[in-house]
Order: sequence, then C-alpha cells, then structure tokens
Amino acid sequence: MRIAGIDIGSRTVKLAVLEDGRLILSRKTMTSYNPLATAQELMGDAVFDVITATGYGRHLIKGHLDCPVISEITAFARGARFFSSDCRSILDIGGQDTKAISLDQEGNLRKFEMNDKCAAGTGRFLEVMATALGFTIEEFSKAALSAGKAVKINSTCTVFAESEVVSLTAQGAARDEVALGIHKAIVSRSVGLLKKIAGPGKIFFAGGVAYNDCVRVLLEKEMGQPVFVPPDPQIVGAVGAALSSL
Repeated sequence: MRIAGIDIGSRTVKLAVLEDGRLILSRKTMTSYNPLATAQELMGDAVFDVITATGYGRHLIKGHLDCPVISEITAFARGARFFSSDCRSILDIGGQDTKAISLDQEGNLRKFEMNDKCAAGTGRFLEVMATALGFTIEEFSKAALSAGKAVKINSTCTVFAESEVVSLTAQGAARDEVALGIHKAIVSRSVGLLKKIAGPGKIFFAGGVAYNDCVRVLLEKEMGQPVFVPPDPQIVGAVGAALSSL
C-alpha cells in the first residue's frame, strides 16, 4: 500500500509518498494565495492509496478530499523518528513558527513548546533580515559564519529589527557582523524553547531553516549537543503525516 502525507505550511507545501517503509516520492513548492490549488497541483500524478494532511492548511485538504488530518506536532514527532529512530528532541523552525518537541524512548510525545504567533525567530524573520542586508539566504548564512564577531540585535519584533539593521549598517556596522548578530538572535529564541524540553543526545533539526549552516553551528554550540539535519528537513512533517495511516 502506498501512503501519502501532505504538509500545507505557511510558506511551502510538501508531499511525501511511502511504500513498504520506503520514501519513494517527495515534492515541495511555495505556498500561493490559493493553497488548495497549490496542493492539488503538487499531488498531480502522484499515485497513492491514502493521504493524511497536516500543517496550517490541513483542513482545506480535508474538506476537499475527505481525508484524515493530524497536528503538526504529531506529524513532526513521527516523521523525525522515520529519519532518526533514536531521536528524542526535535526542533522545527518553519516559515512562521518554531516548535520544540520531546519524545520518550519509544517515540511517544512527551511535551512540546511553541513560540508565540510572531515571525521573529522563524524562517520569515531570516528572509526579511537577509533582504535588509542585501543578501540571498545562502549568502546570508555564509556571511554570518565568516564574521569574527557579532553585532547585537536588540529588537525582538521583525519590523523593529529590520529598522534596527538598516540603522546599524547606515552607521557603518559590517554586514557580516550584523548577519551573525541576527543568527544569534534567532538561535537564542530556539534555545529558550529547547531547554524547556530537550533531553540528552542529539537534537533533530527540521524545517526550512535547518538548511542554514550558521543556525545549526550556533545551536550545537549553545546547547552543547550534536544537531542532526536529515537530507531534506522540509518534508519531515509530510512523512510523519503519511506514517499516521499505518
């Protein structure tokens, strides 16, 4: 039987199809003004027997396909164990929220923490800050890693932080040092969540921000624990949604 999961997030839509315990198909695309149409296009010619939805737009799919839905917390807990069977602590930094999840030895959900409903500390925050500094996302991470020191960012609101960054560069602050300060700010918020739930061992890092090497390096330093990033950290929720069909 082929089982599928679709994760309709605030920034991207992800599809995963599994058969006999193997991931045989994964797709992703940017979320549009019409997430239902985007999801339908993404599913396209994919062949599956059942599908489960998760993410912000999961109820859109439920209403269209009459399929089951599960929460993002449950989806990421199951998806993380698919990629790392001994994983106990999960950090997901997506486009609009951050989740820290703790599992017991059998992989059952113990507890979780989420940021408040604000773009600060999320992928959207990094996108806005990168643009303010004139970097692409890839350049942004590399610039931060190359900095010898960090310029502290005091604002916790994305709008105010953007103004602060513009002001700092106008005053002559080095872009790479400001970039490192921004990365430290986002990691500080994530560490605050993780320290409430994380146990010993590696931290499983999911979501689009997991592609950012600077965030990963700073997380390892601040937590004193190894951070594991799966081959495609954006499809973890979709895989977890698929697995809920078993």
